[in-house]
Amino acid sequence: MLRHNLLLAYRNFKRHKSTFLINLIGLSCGLACVLVIYLWVTDELSFDKYHANDSTLYQVMTNVKSEKGVDTRKDTPHSLADVLPSVMPEVEYDAVATTDLFLPEFNLSGNDKKVKGNGKFASKDFFKIFSYHLIQGNESSVLSNKDAIVLSQSQAQNLFGSTDNVIGKTISWDVSGMKKECVVTGIFKDVPVNSSEHFDFVLSFDALKDIMGMGTGGAIGASEPFNTYVTVRKGTDIDRFNAQLTRYAKDQSKDDSRSFFLKHFSDNYLYGKYENGKQAGGRIEYVKLFSLIALFILIISSINFMNLSTAKAARRVKEIGIKKAIGVGRKTLVLQYLGESLLMSFISLIAAIIIVYLLLPQFNEITQKNLQLHFNPGICLALIGITFFTGLLSGSYPALYLSGFKPAMILKGRFNNSITEKLTRKGLVVFQFTLSVIFIVSVLVLYKQIDYIQNKNLGFDKNNVIYFEAEGKSSDAYLNEVQKIPGIEMVSSMLGGLIGDKFGGKGAIVWDGKKIPVRSFAVNYGLIETLGIQIKEGRSFSRNFGSDNSQIIVNEAAVEAMGLKNPIGTMGIIGVVKNFHFQSLHEKIEPMKFRLDNQGPSMIVAKIKKGKEKEALANLESFYKKFNPGATFHYQFLDQDYRALYTSERQVSILSRYFAGLSILISCLGLFGLAAFTAEMRLKEIGIRKVLGSSVFGIVRLLSGEFTRMILIAICIALPLSYLIAKNWLDDFAYRINLEWWYFYATGLITITIALLTVSFQSVKAAMINPAKSLRSE
Repeated sequence: MLRHNLLLAYRNFKRHKSTFLINLIGLSCGLACVLVIYLWVTDELSFDKYHANDSTLYQVMTNVKSEKGVDTRKDTPHSLADVLPSVMPEVEYDAVATTDLFLPEFNLSGNDKKVKGNGKFASKDFFKIFSYHLIQGNESSVLSNKDAIVLSQSQAQNLFGSTDNVIGKTISWDVSGMKKECVVTGIFKDVPVNSSEHFDFVLSFDALKDIMGMGTGGAIGASEPFNTYVTVRKGTDIDRFNAQLTRYAKDQSKDDSRSFFLKHFSDNYLYGKYENGKQAGGRIEYVKLFSLIALFILIISSINFMNLSTAKAARRVKEIGIKKAIGVGRKTLVLQYLGESLLMSFISLIAAIIIVYLLLPQFNEITQKNLQLHFNPGICLALIGITFFTGLLSGSYPALYLSGFKPAMILKGRFNNSITEKLTRKGLVVFQFTLSVIFIVSVLVLYKQIDYIQNKNLGFDKNNVIYFEAEGKSSDAYLNEVQKIPGIEMVSSMLGGLIGDKFGGKGAIVWDGKKIPVRSFAVNYGLIETLGIQIKEGRSFSRNFGSDNSQIIVNEAAVEAMGLKNPIGTMGIIGVVKNFHFQSLHEKIEPMKFRLDNQGPSMIVAKIKKGKEKEALANLESFYKKFNPGATFHYQFLDQDYRALYTSERQVSILSRYFAGLSILISCLGLFGLAAFTAEMRLKEIGIRKVLGSSVFGIVRLLSGEFTRMILIAICIALPLSYLIAKNWLDDFAYRINLEWWYFYATGLITITIALLTVSFQSVKAAMINPAKSLRSE
C-alpha cells in the first residue's frame, strides 16, 4: 500500500508540474525561514545556561526608589558579598563580588610583550560558582592571593606564545592610572560564545580593595558600581530570601529607598529590562517576535498547499469516486492524501536545507553570530517535528475535504465545489495577505525609526570624533602635543566612555536639604567644545577664571529637576548645557553634571578635521607608539559607538525586510496558482464571452475582480492591526517618529499593485487565447 501511495503521489506531482513547483517553492522557503530562526532562537536561549550551577546561580539586583519611580540596577556595594554568607544561611558558597566590564582595556606586560585585554576583578570563589573551565589551577585557590591573575587561553598565548609553564610567571597590568604586578595562578578556557560577558583575565578583588582603600566593612546601603553573585541551596524560597535581605539592608543602612532581590543570572541576558522596579522584557521580546514570524510564514506557505489542493479537487474526484465505490474507506483516503502532503514537506525540507546552507553566512553577518547547521540529535528531531507539523498542517484540510466526497454524486458527474469550500479558500487568501500587509507596515515603520535615530540631532557632534586610552598620559603637555598633530582639530580628555551606560558615573546634587540623582562626568578643559555640546547659559570650564575644580556644569534636565529659575551661582553651577542624548533614544535624557578633573581622566577625545581622517589617524598612531613603545594603537569612532546602541533594532529592521518580502512572495505564488487554475476552469466561458463580443479588458476585470476584493478585505483588516503593533513597538522609545497616514496608504497601494500584477498576468494570458481553440471540443 505504501508503494502504491508513493507511486500515486509521484504521478500526481508529475501530472501537475506547476502546482508541484509552486508548493515546493513556497514550502521550502517557509521551512528555510523557520530553520534559520530556530537556529537563532536556540542560540539566544542558550546564553549563560552552560554554568553547572545555573539553577541556583543568582545575581543580586538593587531597586532604588525616587520621586520618578523605582530604578532597577545591577550596582551593589562591595561589602554585600562579605556579609551575605554570615547573615543568609541559604547562601551555599561565599558570595562573589566583581567589577562590571565598564573599565577600559587593560595593558598587560610580560615576557617582553605588551598586549591589551578586557578584565575584571573578582572574589576568590569566582571560579567555584561560575563554570569557566580551568585548564590549569585550582578553582578554590586561584584567586585567594591578592597578587593573583588568571589568564584566558588566548591571552596566555598572546603573552607567552603557549599555555605551558606559565603558572608562576610575573606580569604587570595598568588601567586608568592603577598599576600592579601580579603572578599567573591559573589559565581558563576562552569564555564560550554564548556568554553575555567576555573577558580575557580575572584579577583578585582583594587587590582592588587595596588600591581603592576599601575595607571589608562599609555601608551595605551605599551605591557602588560592583556586581554581587551567589549560589543558594536547592529548595530556597527566593521571595522569602529577598524579603530577609531587604530587611537586613534597611536595618543596617536606615534607608527605606533601597532594596535588594535575587535574579537568576542566566535570565539577565533575555530579561534585562525593568520598568518601575518590575521586569518588563528585554531581548526575549525579539525571541518571541522572530518565533511568531517563523510560525506565520510557515502558515502562509501551508495555506498555498491547502488552497491549490482544494481548488484542483475536480481533477481527482473520479479517482476518489472509483476508490470509494470498490470499498476503500475514508480513513485510507485521508492517510493517502496526508502521505502526499508529508512527502511534499520532506522534499521541501531537502530544498530548505540547501537554501539554509547557502544563506547562513549572510544571516550570520546580519545577526553577528556564528550559527552552524549541525545534524545532531536535537536539530534532527526539531527538523522532523517541524516538517511533520508542516505536512499535517498543509494536508489536513485537503485530505478531509477530498475524502468526504460521495461516490454516487461523483460518478453521476454532479460534483460541484461547495460554498463552504470556496469561502474557506477565500478566507485563507485574506489571512495570507493580512499577515503580509502587517509585515510590510512593520518594515516601513522600523526603517523610518532607525533613519530617525541615525539622523536626529543629538545635541552634540559625534562625527569624526575618536577616543583612545590615555595610558596614564593625559597631562596638559601630552594633550598639547596631540593638538599639534596634523589633521587634529580639537582634543581633550575625560574619565570613562562616551556613549550609553558607560558614559558617566552615578552621582547626586544636594542643596537645601534636597537631593536629585544625576550622571556625573569627570572631564578636562575643552571636552565640551570638542564634542560640540552647546552652552545655554553661563560658561564652560576655562583656565582664564582660575581653578574650576569646585564648580560644575549641568544640563537643562538637571535644572528642571532642581526647579531652579536662575541656576548660575547655585551650588557652584557655572554653566548650563542644552540637553544632549548621551544614552540611546530608548531613554529619556537624565539630569547630569560635568565636573572638572584635569589630573585623572583616562580617555583622550580628539576631533579630526573633515577629509583628513586617514592622515590624522596615521599621525596619531606614530605619535602613540612613540610614547607607548610596544603597544598597539586602539581607537574607536564615536558615531560607531552610537550605532552600536541600536544593533538589535537594525538587525530586526534588516531581517524584517527579508521576511516581509518572503511573505509577499509566497502569498503571490499562491495567488498566481489560484489565478491560473481559475482561468483554466473558465476557459470555455472566456471563449464564449469573446465570441459574444467581450473585450480583453472586460475579461481581465472579470477574472481579477474576485481576487481584488479579497486583497482589499485583507488590507482593511491588516491596517488597524499593523497600527497597533507599530505603536506598541514605538512606545519603547522615549524619542520616536509619528505614525504618518501615508505609511499605511503606501503599504495598501504596494500590496494591491503586486497582487493585481500577479493575477493580471494569468488573466491577460487567458483573455488572449483564440476562442476557436478554447471551444474546439464543442
